[in-house]
Amino acid sequence: MTVSTNSDTDKFLNSINLSAASRPLGEVAKVRELNVDDGHLKATIVLGFPCESAHAAIIEEISDAVCSQPEIKSCEISLTTRIARHAVQRNLQPLPGVKNVIAVASGKGGVGKSTVSANLALALSAEGASVGVLDADIYGPSQPQMLGTVGQVPDSKDGKTMLPLRAHGLQVMSMGALIEADQPMVWRGPMVTSALSQLATQTNWENLDYLIVDMPPGTGDIQLTLSQQIPVAGSVIVTTPQNIATLDARKGLAMFRKVAIPVLGVIENMATHICSNCGHEDAIFGAGGANKIVEDFEVPLLGRLPLDARIREQTDAGTPTVIAEPDSGIAHAYREAAWKLSAALAAEKVDHSAKFGSIVVEERK
Repeated sequence: MTVSTNSDTDKFLNSINLSAASRPLGEVAKVRELNVDDGHLKATIVLGFPCESAHAAIIEEISDAVCSQPEIKSCEISLTTRIARHAVQRNLQPLPGVKNVIAVASGKGGVGKSTVSANLALALSAEGASVGVLDADIYGPSQPQMLGTVGQVPDSKDGKTMLPLRAHGLQVMSMGALIEADQPMVWRGPMVTSALSQLATQTNWENLDYLIVDMPPGTGDIQLTLSQQIPVAGSVIVTTPQNIATLDARKGLAMFRKVAIPVLGVIENMATHICSNCGHEDAIFGAGGANKIVEDFEVPLLGRLPLDARIREQTDAGTPTVIAEPDSGIAHAYREAAWKLSAALAAEKVDHSAKFGSIVVEERK
């Protein structure tokens, strides 16, 4: 495409594919303050997803594409970020203090969903977003251990609501913070769903761009409560490559679609095993399992994450990999998954209701 007018230039900019998002710029960002004067292009790009560590690469990517046009001799690109609130299920209002709720789910247990949830939240935070984690696994809460909040108890200023715990820059709430570590939750379904609703709505979340909800495995009461009572902007499915895991992952994906919650993509965890002695990678759980899911359901593959002893050791110690080894290849893989996840949400429908005040119709007397 050759650019000749500001309108053509705007269209061209919006067509540039951003590697960090795996999407065209126009789907995940807006072009502002565009000006072309005597062959010099100047523009501000407002990204809809957090990716501060990728800003230099994105500017270079856009500049190379723009300067490949014969009419453009030089360019000046600046980036800023604005994370919008996105649409949720019909008849539900956003949680106070939260722009976007993202559910991280799996069809079955043991696929590393909680580890992925913690590291995704930390990656989004490291990229510039304000992030919270809600541990929705009432029977087996694991986020207190993973995020290092064991023994901490949430405070309450009014006796009705709770202040979230703080860990590594995240706001955190979990049933594990309200009970003893060895206390079993011998509750029936209605009590569990009520507890989830209270944890979500009675926590004083403070100006969050994203609330990551670490879901329990399966497609039961908790998942149904989430879809009916909590405003969810999008969901992520975590699976391993093996067939037994992908079979259940497909059910989870189908469930979210049935309740009108967008599926932002699939993360394949434990895609390869990295030997702690020699570094050799081996696909011990098979290969290509997630590929079939994303092809059949036409959703993005957000990332492939390795099975590595360091991930387990670091989460057990309360300092997940993104914090413990921020410059490692594993941490980078989590950051890339976070970019693609938040970019997929940025491409979804924006909720404009906050721009308008409440409309009250009064009957004339």
